[in-house]
Amino acid sequence: MSLKEKSKFLSLILRHKPQIVGIELDEHGWADVEELIRRVKNLDLATLEQIVATDNKQRYSFSADKKLIRANQGHSIPVDVELEELAPPEFLYHGTGEKFSASIKLQGLLKKSRLYVHLSSDVETAEKVGRRHGKPKIFLVESLKMFNDGYKFFRSVNGVWLTEHVPAKYLKESF
Repeated sequence: MSLKEKSKFLSLILRHKPQIVGIELDEHGWADVEELIRRVKNLDLATLEQIVATDNKQRYSFSADKKLIRANQGHSIPVDVELEELAPPEFLYHGTGEKFSASIKLQGLLKKSRLYVHLSSDVETAEKVGRRHGKPKIFLVESLKMFNDGYKFFRSVNGVWLTEHVPAKYLKESF
């Protein structure tokens, strides 16, 4: 299994289905590193360290003593990754596939199976995300206006902005 494949499998375990390898995450999404290594074939601490250090989206974090590991965000299972509420910048961006535009214009951005809607602080990142879903469509989010209207925003350790829902009235088609 390549490093990329191991990283994707780690994402599946730490964000969605820890039970497939017989581990449990604590309430903050942490998994015991020794147990994870015991349960996953061809995985060792050096490989985990390489995945954490080289993942271009900075999906994972170790605890200070490297005894625990977790995904930084993107969970579909209920965990509290201990995010601090922050005031966002005036605008954030959401990249998606053009095929979802009509639904988003009506319903806004929904978290669906995840705990939060993921937002980018720059258009380039949003466009990369959108390309994963076909022809990209970028929405500008009036995030500071939302925050001032009482919506909560969080920023994960890898810089992704998170909120529970973005109503359509705070969205503008970017391009």
